[in-house]
Amino acid sequence: MTIHRAPVRPDLPNLVWALAATHFVSRAGGAVQSFLVLYLTQEQGLSPTTAGAVVAAVGVGGIGSQVLGGWLGDRIGRRHTMLAGFLGTTVAIVALGSADTLPAIWAAAVAVGLMTDLFRPAGSAAVADLPPRQRIRAFGVLFWATNLGFSVATVTAGALAQHGYGMLFWINAVAAVAAALIVWRRVPETRPPARRQPRQALLPTLVRDRLMIAMVLLHVAYFTLFLQTFATLPLVMTADGHGPATYGAVLALNGIVIVAGQPLAVRLLGGRDPSTVLAVSMLMVGAGVGAGAVVHGVAGQAASVLVWTLGQIGIAVMFGATFAGIAPAGLRGRYMGVASAAWSAGAMLGPLAGTILLNHAGRPALAVACAITGIALFAGQQALGPALRCRTAAQEHRRPPVHCASVRAGRPAYANS
Repeated sequence: MTIHRAPVRPDLPNLVWALAATHFVSRAGGAVQSFLVLYLTQEQGLSPTTAGAVVAAVGVGGIGSQVLGGWLGDRIGRRHTMLAGFLGTTVAIVALGSADTLPAIWAAAVAVGLMTDLFRPAGSAAVADLPPRQRIRAFGVLFWATNLGFSVATVTAGALAQHGYGMLFWINAVAAVAAALIVWRRVPETRPPARRQPRQALLPTLVRDRLMIAMVLLHVAYFTLFLQTFATLPLVMTADGHGPATYGAVLALNGIVIVAGQPLAVRLLGGRDPSTVLAVSMLMVGAGVGAGAVVHGVAGQAASVLVWTLGQIGIAVMFGATFAGIAPAGLRGRYMGVASAAWSAGAMLGPLAGTILLNHAGRPALAVACAITGIALFAGQQALGPALRCRTAAQEHRRPPVHCASVRAGRPAYANS
């Protein structure tokens, strides 16, 4: 009798593993943004509020990057867009590390945001081009690879930062070049062939799509909350006397938990209701980030990181596949770009809101605001559950979802396009 062994990488095509390699390499070498607040305050001598504004400038560039990356992914292809993003990141990161005046820092920060995130919507669109049954696992693999790289980055960068931040910029630039080489050699083009019917325009479809708008706004608020882990957490830990190496070690716990627990989470959560998973995960992030604002010891910070990391895993398991299920086939790249722009909007708003609240109201007020935001996000995501389930089912069966209940009662959740 012949024994057939299960394949090591069942169901997922080589494309996913090539994309995972680019995520790992770019994230393992891309620690600049995680340490940018510390670099700006300690080496450039900027105030915390000004440093937060500079980090927000990266988010401004990132918003444009997500939209542009989605548009380019649908027009010139997923592969070419990713190549442009990684090579552009190399130039922008070197410029930011070389800038020594505030206007130059601002300009370079916007460029970093514009280039660094260009590959994300294109890569997400490539995964969204896969059959629906493969998407959750594929997005899970990318998230796992990203956080494996993140674990490497935070530990090594925390140690290097004690001797100055200059080396971090050069490592980031080299990693971007390496990621571009992987795309060039291993990532095929997945954009569906052009059809004879007229192309769909994004804006007219999007403004009628109440469910998509509501989901994006909800995730902008979520990422504004989540980004406190890179904006106010380092300032809070510095105020408690902890150095960059300690901050890097605490963040490394986040990556370690994700690397160890995310594959299990994909199996446990893959068949559950996406809206419920997203809602509970947002609540956990609010609780964890809020606790991190008021605890003082390393053990307390580690416990808060564990709580918000578990919530982050739940979001990551469902985020990409949920938005891919919402997107019309002809607008996948642009819809994923809009969805990814929620991250960049949070990266812009989070540092501004967090540093202002921390400086003017203190740590207890920041903690309360984070907890309340988590509760509000939980309620909002649960309210969207029926419309989200109906839309996803309609898209999988390729029927017009005009029958779906909307965010507003009595209205269709999605107008035909």
